[in-house]
Amino acid sequence: MTTETPDPTRLDAHRGYTVIGPVNSRAARVLWMLEELGESYEHIPAAPRSEGVVAFNPAGKVPVLIDNGTPITDSTAIIQYLADKHGRLTFPAGTLGRARQDSLTQFLLDEFDAALWMAARHSFVLPEELRQSGVKATLKWEFERSEKVLVDRFSEGPFLMGRDMTVPDIVLGHCLVWALGAKFPVTQRRLSDYLDLIRARPAFQRAMAR
Repeated sequence: MTTETPDPTRLDAHRGYTVIGPVNSRAARVLWMLEELGESYEHIPAAPRSEGVVAFNPAGKVPVLIDNGTPITDSTAIIQYLADKHGRLTFPAGTLGRARQDSLTQFLLDEFDAALWMAARHSFVLPEELRQSGVKATLKWEFERSEKVLVDRFSEGPFLMGRDMTVPDIVLGHCLVWALGAKFPVTQRRLSDYLDLIRARPAFQRAMAR
């Protein structure tokens, strides 16, 4: 079921998962994670800062996950929560594998997500008089440099940490799709091949079809 405006009264009583936010936002990460987990959910593609979103997140940012009436914000926190809760796509907390996983996730947020978000801010988010179009060239240069660093951190694959998909793969896959849409070139062959692998996943395709 897909509706446009979240109803706080109804969602407070709803049992199960509800994802708030359009698929062309970081909400895609949450939708994709739930598809990978095979969990059912309701999707409400409400826009950032809309009345229905602010009711659950005063900052107006998406995504928001409603789990049994409780809102959870921030895409990375949400997907790690879901992975931990269902015991899939993650290493257990307190293990060296989890430390490496969290390190990769943080690297992707600092070097990939941050550059793409800054470019978006200076393209259409900030008021026009505050936008600096020249910053995008610098961001693309930094993004390309980060690609080279990431390739050196890849396992033998096919995923970032080996044969099994983990939370940072959700972040990276989404960032690479976002990069192409924002005209940030993916210059490393390893990442281009990886993106082909990600796009072929049925769970990814189901999430993006929303």
